[in-house]
Amino acid sequence: MSHPRAKDGRPLRVAILGTRGVPASYGGFETFAEELGSRLAVRGHQMTVYGRDRWVPKDCREYRGMRIVRLPAPPSKYLETVVHTLFSAFHLLPRHFDIVYICNSANVPAAALLRLTGRRVVLNVDGLEWQRAKWGPLGRAYYRACAWLAARLPVEIVTDAHVIGEHYRRAYGRATSYFPYGTDLIDLGDDGTLRRLGLDRRGYVLYVSRLEPENNAHVVIDAYRDVRTDVPLLIVGDAPYAAAYIERLKGTADRRVIFAGAIYGRGYHVLRSNALAYVQATEVGGTHPALVEAMGAGNAIVANDVPEHREVLGDAGTYYRGAAELAAVLQRILDEPETAADLRTRARARARQEYSWDAVTDAYEGWFRRLVLPSVR
Repeated sequence: MSHPRAKDGRPLRVAILGTRGVPASYGGFETFAEELGSRLAVRGHQMTVYGRDRWVPKDCREYRGMRIVRLPAPPSKYLETVVHTLFSAFHLLPRHFDIVYICNSANVPAAALLRLTGRRVVLNVDGLEWQRAKWGPLGRAYYRACAWLAARLPVEIVTDAHVIGEHYRRAYGRATSYFPYGTDLIDLGDDGTLRRLGLDRRGYVLYVSRLEPENNAHVVIDAYRDVRTDVPLLIVGDAPYAAAYIERLKGTADRRVIFAGAIYGRGYHVLRSNALAYVQATEVGGTHPALVEAMGAGNAIVANDVPEHREVLGDAGTYYRGAAELAAVLQRILDEPETAADLRTRARARARQEYSWDAVTDAYEGWFRRLVLPSVR
């Protein structure tokens, strides 16, 4: 299959800033950079991804067709993202890129710097970060200020959820562009990951998230105490600045709860392919990548009833409000195999229709071409 290029036939030069880097080994923005960047590279575009020195292997200069630039970043919860992205912006100043794609609204300072030098900047603002419990008053005020400034900068603003775009329209009168997160449709057998964790196919309930309070792992663990089953609850995830919270979780969990830590790559894909059910407990943010990926794996999904999850999942899952409802929904899925099978079918069908990485790449490529050459339609 041939893919369109810029009208003049040359490949586009695109830099991606604001992530920890690739290969993806942490979160959603990193996976986004790897999946979009590698697909655009296959189509002949020149992709550069900036990464942080403690996350990107020292000898990694190219990966899946993308050029990797590894720069230092202070190991600080509050400064790492912003400082590294500023370093990245200064690094690329003497270099030519058609588009600079910046992830995370916290990186508005880098976006402003690059616009002052005439660069074409796209800013993916993620969710409404000031709603996250992990940020103190200063952090929340900073994110609010960044959103306000982003709405006033001459940059292209991207959201991965319509509800976030609607917030920018109502709060700031600012139009945004919507591009969903993507996923691949997978159905994998065990590569040793299940065996290592003592699990069977369709024999565990899966929860995946950064283990931070607003992602509600504690609610899931509390609810599971009231579920009558020997089926284990597998908790996959970690967080670099939440050690005390994670210790509290481990202290309150019963014997059926397995803490697997952070798992990436094929092992993670195997776990989401083989789960009996998947719980999405987050309450703030835009589109949560793990939810889209659970759909692509054909999971029976139980989601916290918030607008962002309903936008992504639609009628392809079931919803709960509070620990008591979550326990009841999980009990029904565990007791009724036909209900779980129906949810799995609907989730996979919705992922195929709405969230294919190749379709996401098609949309981004066409949009990038129109930004660079407005005459291209």
